[in-house]
Amino acid sequence: MKIATFNCNSVRSRLPIVTDWLKENAPDALGLQETKVVDEDFPEEAFRQIGYEIVFRGQKSYNGVALATRSKAKDVRFGLDDGGDPDGPRLAHAVVDGVVIVNTYVPQGHEPDSDRFAYKLEWLDRLRDYFDRHYTKRKRIVWIGDLNIAPEPIDVYDHKRLLGHVCHHPAVFEKFEALVNWGFVDVFRKHRPDAGEYSYFDYRMRNGLERGLGWRVDHILATPPMAKKSMDAWIDLGPRKKERPSDHTFVVAQFDV
Repeated sequence: MKIATFNCNSVRSRLPIVTDWLKENAPDALGLQETKVVDEDFPEEAFRQIGYEIVFRGQKSYNGVALATRSKAKDVRFGLDDGGDPDGPRLAHAVVDGVVIVNTYVPQGHEPDSDRFAYKLEWLDRLRDYFDRHYTKRKRIVWIGDLNIAPEPIDVYDHKRLLGHVCHHPAVFEKFEALVNWGFVDVFRKHRPDAGEYSYFDYRMRNGLERGLGWRVDHILATPPMAKKSMDAWIDLGPRKKERPSDHTFVVAQFDV
């Protein structure tokens, strides 16, 4: 079973990159983030034409999540369900071939002293509670998405310079650790323990991709029953080199299930 994640930074703008990648790589499930489109305008027919089911929840210009699957997704749900703002365009849950997939687009946070950063930390606490209420680590669960967290020094091109950024901040490290300790294994790090592999390259950094000035903020994590069945994980830089790319690229994991 091959599962992938991609912050497309507008699914309509990046549609040829997404559909070409699906045709070439044939994952069983692909989670998309930052689709940036209201549901009635989502290009679902383009996915169906190449053999994929697609579920999605979006809004105009911002956020948005989707899950493309080769088989029909079951028990599809969106958003947090703790009585607060569900923030539906940031979380999609589905069961695919007996595996629970949770696709998240975690708030970025803007600045460390901003209300948006406080919301990010609160959102991560709410996500931890969501896992507590719905699952156990004994279930086959894969958590994917743009988490807007680079949790280790090797997950950024310059740890000393970037420490304190909203995606590489001690407060965020603490929240990420709490989520991992709930019962997740970083599948990418299981197979790729070395520095220098990144999934995000800022458009504003001149020749950032060529110079290796990246961040690993896109993740695939799994509970122990799935993690022990993981065969490999990798970042595909090819789509980041295409014309009009997203600032992120695809992260992929393969499981023997």
